[in-house]
Amino acid sequence: MLGRFPVALRLHRSILRGSSGRRGLSAMAGGDEEGRLGDFFEYMERLRNYERSGVPRGAGTDSDDGFDLGRMRRLLRRLGDPHTHFPAVHIAGTKGKGSTAAFLSNIMREQGYNVGCYSSPHLLTIRERISVGNDGGPVPVRLLSDLFDQAKEAIDESIESENGALTHFEVFTALSFLLFSRENVDIAIVEAGLGGARDATHVIQSTELAASVITTVGSEHLAALGGSLQSIAIAKSGIIKQGRPVVIGGPFSADIEQIIRDRAFLTQSPVISACDPGIKSITKYIDWDNGKPYQCCDISIKISNDMPLSIELCDVNLKLLGDHQRQNAVTASCTALCLRDLGWDISEASIQAGLEGTQLPGRSQILTREEALLLGLDGATTVLIDGAHTEASAKTLSNMIQTIRPEGPLALVVGMANDKAHFAFAEQLLAGSRPDVVLLTEASIAGGASRTMPALSLKEIWMAAARYLDFNCVDIGTISGAKAPEYITNLVASSSSFAGKPTVMIGCQDDTVPSSCDLIRAASQLILESGGSDDPSPGLICVTGSLHLVASVLQHLERH
Repeated sequence: MLGRFPVALRLHRSILRGSSGRRGLSAMAGGDEEGRLGDFFEYMERLRNYERSGVPRGAGTDSDDGFDLGRMRRLLRRLGDPHTHFPAVHIAGTKGKGSTAAFLSNIMREQGYNVGCYSSPHLLTIRERISVGNDGGPVPVRLLSDLFDQAKEAIDESIESENGALTHFEVFTALSFLLFSRENVDIAIVEAGLGGARDATHVIQSTELAASVITTVGSEHLAALGGSLQSIAIAKSGIIKQGRPVVIGGPFSADIEQIIRDRAFLTQSPVISACDPGIKSITKYIDWDNGKPYQCCDISIKISNDMPLSIELCDVNLKLLGDHQRQNAVTASCTALCLRDLGWDISEASIQAGLEGTQLPGRSQILTREEALLLGLDGATTVLIDGAHTEASAKTLSNMIQTIRPEGPLALVVGMANDKAHFAFAEQLLAGSRPDVVLLTEASIAGGASRTMPALSLKEIWMAAARYLDFNCVDIGTISGAKAPEYITNLVASSSSFAGKPTVMIGCQDDTVPSSCDLIRAASQLILESGGSDDPSPGLICVTGSLHLVASVLQHLERH
């Protein structure tokens, strides 16, 4: 029988913790400038960053090729083992872990808990990866700056003793755990970075683990995680700990789910499935509020297996769209109910309010009219930005586009990393939503170009995918920055390919296009020109392929 989560752990206070009050977040009120973190940013830039360079083959597997968790443990030991001072929910998964972490964090905040949340990647500032307290915003500049100043000596000693092998992700993960300890969090929601078994977050012990969550298993980072879906499932199931419950999202294929359940059996861990037959969820309709869409859902959970769980939620207005986000909401609700069964005070009202209050920039985000104007558009065109970058997420995005697509043409602006499944990604978006225009750009990955897929190479792949699908497509070549408007007008006027039959125009940026926002404006003009005077509908522009590309759009809006 599963014991209650040890309440004594939640009350323990080590000497590492500060003497501040429950939230300790006076700096969140504002006024701090990120320039104060210059020394911190410079320091972190010197560390090995696999997000920028790409993850080595086998690095996420529980083998001799895997990341060395020993150095992470040794670093934490120098910092006083802060990860042992708070209970945690550990979340892994190919897709959905960020959304699930956001949903669950907001549920716990609604209940009044002091919540720490650690996730990746970030969009505008690395501070987004850590939130602490009741509002869920990025860690304040002052808090992070002071933390780094106090921890730097210990980190320096660790880097020297590890012969420089400590990575950017390991150091920042350790800092997040140290902050959670000092800020007296009631619970930490921790998202794994890669896989699970050899991820830097996998230092959380069963004595501190409230529950583990595995959202989905897909083929991203295939080489780093062993080369098969089965090896990926094994890596992610490594976060399951002895006697602690695991919530599985899914849906999974039978063989993948069995791998997870086999691991849970070995660790005597109760399994709660978000795809249990006793769970029903539906989207009743999609509506708009203040220029933003939402889906109105009913969620019913009645599970009577390892841990009996029950809740009825009606008219849940989710700001995150799509069936996949409804499933993530179900997974988060199951996790909240699991925590309630372990002794946490969590009301149904808090669960519903937490789900409804969750928003994630860059995920199914519709820009406001004012934001579209800042991009140089007329304000009538709908702009959707979404960080989809896998075959599965492209299919999900395609379904969502069809759901919310306004009258008029569709343009895609796409930039990707060079280690993604480009053809499969293109095939899903072409077949599902059949855009009128596709413009390929280049996405700087984690501030560097080493993983950037050249726009011209992407264009060739999209042309091949269009031909494979037997689409009528027109290669419109490259779009030059300053000459784009005149070039587009002449191109549309002179091309007979646009007349009388469905056509996909495919082009890419050249070196003179300074930013993705210029390509968005070019896409807008292309769909307006190709539509002609008979079709005045402004249509939809979707920017996708990488969260880093989406971040460049948000950074432009932030600057202006």
